[in-house]
Amino acid sequence: MTGHATPPELPPGLLEEYLAGMRPVLVALVGLAERLAAARNDLAALEALRRETHKIHGSAGSFGFMEVSRLAAGMEATVKDWISWPGDPEVDRGSLTRWFVARLAEMLGLEVPRPAPPGPRPPPRAGVPPPPSQATTRPPPSPPLQRAGGPKVTPAPPPPPRAKPKAEPPARPLAATDLPRILPPDAAPAEPPAPAVERPPPAPPTPAGEVPEIVFVEDDAALAELLAYGLSTRGYRFVAYRNGREALKELLALDVRGTHPLLLLDVDLPALDGYSILDALERARPGTYRVVFTTVHGTEEEQLRGLEAGALDYLVKPISLRVALEKIKRWVGR
Repeated sequence: MTGHATPPELPPGLLEEYLAGMRPVLVALVGLAERLAAARNDLAALEALRRETHKIHGSAGSFGFMEVSRLAAGMEATVKDWISWPGDPEVDRGSLTRWFVARLAEMLGLEVPRPAPPGPRPPPRAGVPPPPSQATTRPPPSPPLQRAGGPKVTPAPPPPPRAKPKAEPPARPLAATDLPRILPPDAAPAEPPAPAVERPPPAPPTPAGEVPEIVFVEDDAALAELLAYGLSTRGYRFVAYRNGREALKELLALDVRGTHPLLLLDVDLPALDGYSILDALERARPGTYRVVFTTVHGTEEEQLRGLEAGALDYLVKPISLRVALEKIKRWVGR
């Protein structure tokens, strides 16, 4: 789902106006990604990224792009943690921001803009001579020196000429591929190819017979992609499900070989909710999985309900990727 469905109450032309306004936003985000790739602790870039993700989070849902809004919410929470911990080792910020821009553009049906080329060098200041070029010429020889009342002093004789280099073999005839391509006068030069856009690394497949360290059940495509990106960069073995009934069937049959995989379980799932899945697992395979609930319901009552049901902890959406990965490291043990 790309999120192109729009609410019927939108006036004609308003969606096109929103998308047109998102194009310069994507350009700005690409620039911020390049700045963070060069200096991951660029606080000005981080603050600008936080503002942009906050605006996208607040506006995209009004135009029917609910997944865009949720993706931006997770990115905003992540950037807030980057600002709070600027020196903390984390997933490469430039790489993650590039991925966010690429996914955002794909969801909106827009092209990813190219990074802006470096600007021209400033002109030299008045009175400052330009730097010498690499090809320099030797100064002319000085005339003979003569002291007053003394004999002429002539310069040392020039060194003998160097031996001529051996004749090189004749060059081979030029092939057609050696010749430059000449454009007609009215043809514009071809633009350089656009740089490759960083895509999220593919989820590492869990080899047959190997137990995953983490299982997550999440129907929100944007959050699922964000989690898969972070887990992949950390090298975890994991599997993911979008449907609660399918997940329960697989979890009941999975041979964990004495381990206790971490189960990140969304509360609000289609077909079967998270509480029902946990209840079924506790009855059929008690103590097999360490369950952490993920939900937008972060009230005290809701968290107590999950903990009393047997959950290890709670992650409240929008989830910061940095916080999620730090907690997962503690839960998994690496």
